[in-house]
Amino acid sequence: MGLSKTYYVSALKGDDGNEGCSAQAPFRTLGKVNGLKLYPGDRVLLECGSVFENQFLRIKDSGSAENPIEIGCYGEGLPPVVRANGNGIWYQDYGTALDAETHVYKGYVSSAILLYDASYVLVHDIEITNSGEDIPGEDYGAPHKMDRTGVAVVAKNKGTVKGIHLDNLCIHHVQGNVYNKHMNNGGIYMTALKPDDEEKTQVARYEQITVENCFVYRVSRWGIAVGYTYQHDKFKEAELSKELFYRYGHREIVVRNNYVKECGGDGITVMYASEPVIEHNTAESVAQEMNDRIYRFPENRMGKVAAAIWPWKCKDALLRYNAAADTRLNQDGMAYDADSGDGTRYEYNYSRMNEGGCVMFCLEQAVHNSFCHNISYDDLGGTISPSGNPDAYIAHNTFYVRRGVPFVRNQMDDGNFVEEDNTFIDL
Repeated sequence: MGLSKTYYVSALKGDDGNEGCSAQAPFRTLGKVNGLKLYPGDRVLLECGSVFENQFLRIKDSGSAENPIEIGCYGEGLPPVVRANGNGIWYQDYGTALDAETHVYKGYVSSAILLYDASYVLVHDIEITNSGEDIPGEDYGAPHKMDRTGVAVVAKNKGTVKGIHLDNLCIHHVQGNVYNKHMNNGGIYMTALKPDDEEKTQVARYEQITVENCFVYRVSRWGIAVGYTYQHDKFKEAELSKELFYRYGHREIVVRNNYVKECGGDGITVMYASEPVIEHNTAESVAQEMNDRIYRFPENRMGKVAAAIWPWKCKDALLRYNAAADTRLNQDGMAYDADSGDGTRYEYNYSRMNEGGCVMFCLEQAVHNSFCHNISYDDLGGTISPSGNPDAYIAHNTFYVRRGVPFVRNQMDDGNFVEEDNTFIDL
C-alpha cells in the first residue's frame, strides 16, 4: 500500500472527470467517493458551502487505530450539506426476530451516510438531512413509509467493528418511520446484524465507539441509538456478567456533549453495552410523535413509548452531567430510565418539566440501579416510576415539586425502592 490520499469533493466547482486529489481539481459528486477503495489514513473532504442534493455517502472500508479513514470538510464558510432526500437505500436484516415479536427487523432503509462493516472511521463537521417532504402522497404517519437515517452504522460480516468516531455533526429533518424503533431510523443509529457466516467472521459487535458534539433535531424515530443487536437473546437474565459483553455485546461506548431536540421518539439510548459512559448531553422536547395525532397506524407494532436519556440491557452504565427537559407525555415520557439493566448509575443529572416525570426503574430485570446527586425541577405526572423494579436506590437528590404532583407516578408504583437523604422543595 502506498501513501495515504486525500480526496476533495466540491458541488460548487468540482468535476467527476477530475482525479479528485487536490482542492484545485475536486470531484463533483459523492457517487465518485462511493466507488473508491479507501485505505488507512485516507481522507475524504467535502468543500464548505457545498450542498450535495439527492446524494449519499457509503463507506465500506476500514482504517486502522493509528490511521483512521477521515470524512470531513475543507475551505471556509458553512459546513457541507449531504441532503439525501430518500436516496442511499440499503437492506437491513437482523437475521432473527427481535426481543418483541411486534418489532420490525428487516426492510429497506435510506441513509445519508452509511458506515457498513467499516472500522476506524472519523466523520466530522458535516450537515446531514434526509427528508421525505417531497414524496407525493406519503403521509407523515404512514404505517409502512421508508425507514430513514442521518448516519447509520452497521456491523455484520467483519466481527467486531471498532473505532467509529462521530464528531460535530449537525443532523436534522430526517423523516423516518415512527413505528419501527429498531430499524436504522432517526439521527444516528448503530446496529449489529446476524453475519452470513458467523462461524467464520465471529460475532458482530462494537468496541471503541464515540459520538460527541453532535446537534440532532427534528428526526424520527430516535435521536442517537447505539446499538441494538441480533444477539439480544443472550441478555435475558437480570444480572449480567461483563464477560457476556466481551462475547456478544459492546464495550468502550462513549456518548458525550450532544444536543438532541424535538425528535419523534427517544432521545439518546445505549443498548447491550458494558460500562458505557453517557455524559454532558442534553435532550429537549423529545417524544414529539408518541401520541395519537401522529402515531395513528401502528398495526400490531405497539411501542408508543419513549424517554429522553437511558440505557437498555447494559452493565454498569454511567449517566452523568446530562440534562433533559420537556419530554412529552406517553406511556413513559420521563427524563431518565434505568431499563432492564444491571448496575445503572445516574448521578449529577438535571431534569425539568418532563411530562412523564424524572426517572423510571423499569421492570423486574432492572437490578442494582441507583439515582444519586441529581436535581429534578418541576417534573410532572409523578417524580419517580418504580415500575415492577426490585431494588432501586434513590438518595442525595434535590426534588423541586409542584403542588399536586405525587412522588410516585400512579399506576407505575408496583416496584420496590429505597429512598433516603433526599431534599424536597415545594414550588
